Amino acid sequence: MLWRDGLLLSTPLVLRSAGVLDRRDIAALVGAAVCWGLGTVVSKAALADFAPVVLLAVQLASSLAVLTVLMGWKGIPLRGDGPALLGRLGLLNPGAAYALGLLGLVSITASVSVLLWALEPMMIMLLAAVVLRERITPSLVLLSIAAVVGIALVVYDAAAIGAEAVGIVLGLAGVACCAAYTVITRRYIPDARETSQVVLSQQAYALGLALALVLVAAVAGGSPMPASVTPPALVSAILSGVLYYAAAYWLYLGALRRVPASIAAGSFYLIPIVGVAAGALVLGERLGPSQWLGALIVLVSVLGILLRSSGAAASIAPVRTVEIDARSGPA
Repeated sequence: MLWRDGLLLSTPLVLRSAGVLDRRDIAALVGAAVCWGLGTVVSKAALADFAPVVLLAVQLASSLAVLTVLMGWKGIPLRGDGPALLGRLGLLNPGAAYALGLLGLVSITASVSVLLWALEPMMIMLLAAVVLRERITPSLVLLSIAAVVGIALVVYDAAAIGAEAVGIVLGLAGVACCAAYTVITRRYIPDARETSQVVLSQQAYALGLALALVLVAAVAGGSPMPASVTPPALVSAILSGVLYYAAAYWLYLGALRRVPASIAAGSFYLIPIVGVAAGALVLGERLGPSQWLGALIVLVSVLGILLRSSGAAASIAPVRTVEIDARSGPA
């Protein structure tokens, strides 16, 4: 018998079709997208007082503190026995990816930022087909293209695109890092015993990178540390770290154990919807009619991807997973 993520598992590992999504996995993927969308908006508020690399360090430290407390409460060891590469992937994401994303967020709106990140599923789909040999069906391609068209409708602004070009380039570089991270993680995470241990290890590596970037900025003659921090900015930094890293990654990687990368990434198209709505409510940002039309297209495309995945078991290549002993309960 084997314990994994607090459940008693029967051995050996078996293959099952991943075409039909479990409702828990769907809920986890949607929950992760909501956390990422809200976290981006809250991060924008924190950037009023924090330099990007300092904010990243505060966010990761907050996430690690929460994860450590939760794992201790559940009796989960902090160190795991999974592949060492999984932990080091934290240097790629959230390390380099979100350092680039936060730097880009300085010069673009929160809405544009989350919409740029919605391009990530298309990159993941292409990489998953090449690296993981996942079968990409025509319907998934068409729905993804429709989502990207919707994203283009929301992002495009002829009056502002020139002023935001640097931010957009930095954001897209961060997206590329995240796409590579998802595909590599999907390859190795089934071999890890606990999802929380993977999240903790990755974010510890990412925090090390963030602190090194702060040191480099200081040595280079800059002053990354804020002269003063207002209580709202500090709360925003901590809250965004808990949402963006602790909650979102735990949910997403937990589902990624069983769901093909090309399908799991489809939930990312929800991030723009959450980000746009939160940006309008919290930051007072507004979109025009054509942009709202684009957001609607994205939402319909996500629904299509999830419904298609739940009813087409044969369309996705099998993935490695485990059978759970239904007679056994949580640890």
